[in-house]
Amino acid sequence: MGGARYDWPDSDEDLVVVQRRLADEAEAVLAAEPWTLTGRPVMGGCFVAFARGEEGPGHPGDRAWAAAVSWRAGAVIDESVVAQQVPAAYVPGLLARREGPVLEAAVSGLRIRPDVLLVDATGFDHPRGAGLAVQLGALLDIPSVGVTHRTLVASGAMPDEPRAGTIVPVHVGDRLVGYWVCTRTGTRAVVAHAGWRTSPDTAAQTVLAASSPGARTPAPLRQARRVARTTRAAAGAG
Repeated sequence: MGGARYDWPDSDEDLVVVQRRLADEAEAVLAAEPWTLTGRPVMGGCFVAFARGEEGPGHPGDRAWAAAVSWRAGAVIDESVVAQQVPAAYVPGLLARREGPVLEAAVSGLRIRPDVLLVDATGFDHPRGAGLAVQLGALLDIPSVGVTHRTLVASGAMPDEPRAGTIVPVHVGDRLVGYWVCTRTGTRAVVAHAGWRTSPDTAAQTVLAASSPGARTPAPLRQARRVARTTRAAAGAG
């Protein structure tokens, strides 16, 4: 499943149509083919760094450096970085138009394919139930988990006491879509979002398994961020 059926639309209106269709299929695929965390999987992470002054809402044509890494058992085992101009500005709920194509290119450049992909984006916590983490996973046919610092439309209070390993649910209406996850004691939690073929519980387990002492952000995402920002700086844009 997945593939070009969920390619990146040329307009916001077309993306809305794709998101609504994808939300229904993502739920069906999760019920039929759930990915579960077992053993020591290869975890991927991907991240976009924009040229200084072009972050935030930005504009079409902004310069972006997207990096992807494959990570396993505490080490980066492959990395890929791509520089492109993005086709759209940022609009809440339509992040896929701005970042989707360059992230796809970066992940596709990995020689070692991840078993699961961590994305700096939401999943089912989305106005139409299909954030960028879901769409990127579907297009690449890789199970995916979103990781963000805040919710988009979901509700759920952060943990009262940030202790490593603590999880607290977040919901859209009465649907569980993810968890606040404490990856480090004494540090603000992150949100682990269910994505393509992953449940909220699997998302939380994956984020905890990818975490390392002394860091808030799971290692695959942190390493992808490092690669993207280092490449941006080498290009004189950061």
